[in-house]
Amino acid sequence: MDHRSSETGETSASGTAGPAVSPRPSGWLSPINRRRLDNFRANRRGNWSLWIFLVLFGLSLFSEFLVNDRPILVSYKGEILAPVFVDYPEEKFGGFLAVTDYRDPFIQEEIADNGWMLWPPIRYSYRTVNNEIPVPAPAPPSWMLDKEQRCVRYPEGVADPNCVMGNWNWLGTDDQGRDVVARLVYGFRISVLFGLALTIASSFIGVAAGAVQGYYGGWTDLLFQRFIEIWTAIPTLYLILIVSSVLIPGFWTLFTILLAFSWVALVGVVRAEFLRARNFEYVTAARALGVGNGTIMRRHLLPNAMVATLTFLPFILNGSISTLTALDFLGFGLPPGSPSLGELLAQGKNNLQAPWLGITGFLVISIMLSLLIFIGEAVRDAFDPRKSFT
Repeated sequence: MDHRSSETGETSASGTAGPAVSPRPSGWLSPINRRRLDNFRANRRGNWSLWIFLVLFGLSLFSEFLVNDRPILVSYKGEILAPVFVDYPEEKFGGFLAVTDYRDPFIQEEIADNGWMLWPPIRYSYRTVNNEIPVPAPAPPSWMLDKEQRCVRYPEGVADPNCVMGNWNWLGTDDQGRDVVARLVYGFRISVLFGLALTIASSFIGVAAGAVQGYYGGWTDLLFQRFIEIWTAIPTLYLILIVSSVLIPGFWTLFTILLAFSWVALVGVVRAEFLRARNFEYVTAARALGVGNGTIMRRHLLPNAMVATLTFLPFILNGSISTLTALDFLGFGLPPGSPSLGELLAQGKNNLQAPWLGITGFLVISIMLSLLIFIGEAVRDAFDPRKSFT
């Protein structure tokens, strides 16, 4: 009896060759996608950039629990309140205003006498003005001052209960006395959310338009191409200036204008993939079997086109964030007062005597865009056919 395994089988416990076992894909990923994931993880710079970006973005989603001018929890006269979720009227604490200002010494003393407050690590929101800064705004970072200087504007000086690290301005204040850390955290979140929303929406429209062009070809392709050439010739910045002079600038107004022009970024890539694959044998066979055009485009051609599309998404996200930052820097972006990285850069340009404004804004934008570039390079390498099929 031959105790060696056959070419495809394995040796059994009794020494006989077992049946051939075909390799099964591990988990829910196909073998080719498993190879792509391994290629992505092999790019250590891109892999670490993805995790760092996800951690930063995940923390920014909980900004209200980390950077806020409201307590997370309040215990008042035996009742547990959550000011981070609910706008409690001040009359609940003996006042008369419609919304409670928890930084007011009267409110703080009233709550302290009847309960307690749990504050976030940084007690400022992006719109909170610090009236206790020791010098005119923009004020330098608090760690650059000694304790007496930091507490000079508080009623009790160094002994004041509000002169604590939670009320420090770790990166200083802007020219209106607002905390720079708070505006960076909220500005990072709104920049990424805006970029993600614009990227997803423009990719959906661009992929659909490119698929129709490439699959049908002929006059459909020709007319679409001429329309795109005319459409992209319209100056986007001038259109934003015109709309901003008529409408109040806002998140959705700006999003709609940019979406109207950003969807063309993927049309060429998807169109080329559909033009290349529409006459392949499996497509011709599907037509012969009576499969509809929509099903062929969605189930047979789109997966091949998505390989090229996915490699572009991190770079499109990068461009969307850069566009928002540039418009905010020029003053045509989000409404005044909104947390914006571009607006912080503009303040740094206008206040050269306060270098912490420009430096912090530049570092946050540079790190964020660099992480996205590294992720995009890793995704591009992961979907490279020379690495995925070897």
